[in-house]
Amino acid sequence: MENQTPKIHRRLEGEVTSDKMTKTVVVKVTTHKRHPKYHKRYSVSKKYKAHDENREYHVGDVVEIEETKPLSKEKKWKVVKKVK
Repeated sequence: MENQTPKIHRRLEGEVTSDKMTKTVVVKVTTHKRHPKYHKRYSVSKKYKAHDENREYHVGDVVEIEETKPLSKEKKWKVVKKVK
């Protein structure tokens, strides 16, 4: 198994909406979709719980999160960097 390629993890960008938990932030990711019949654009948002080891990200920060192995029941993402 020498020719294994590194696993590519999904990355998303979103805004921190809550930092009240210990080492965890809630990130709201908004995507834009188009209705299949009427072709109107609309936005859909989803919240992810992400791991923040040093508690350095706070409400209002725009961050990039990356998929990782399950860290708890609901936490399967970690914060990579701050965008804004």
